Amino acid sequence: KHSLQYFYTGVSGGIDFPEFTAVGLVDDGQFVYFDSNTMKFVPKTEWIRQNEGADYWDRETQNQISWTETYRIDIQTLKDRFNQSKST
Repeated sequence: KHSLQYFYTGVSGGIDFPEFTAVGLVDDGQFVYFDSNTMKFVPKTEWIRQNEGADYWDRETQNQISWTETYRIDIQTLKDRFNQSKST
């Protein structure tokens, strides 16, 4: 039995951390990473690096960029609805 998990973290304002990050785990071991500073979806293990081609990394990078934009829109919507202009 194996497990596949993705964790997404979003922050806004005032801290030294990427605005959006994504981490993928297989069986509790990290195998991929993305953050909004680098804007690249990157392999973290040799097995995924060897088994996926450039098309996969380009496609997944674009997917994560889309999630980053969705996060930004959602955070702004929440700030507007709750009358928040400062960091969340």
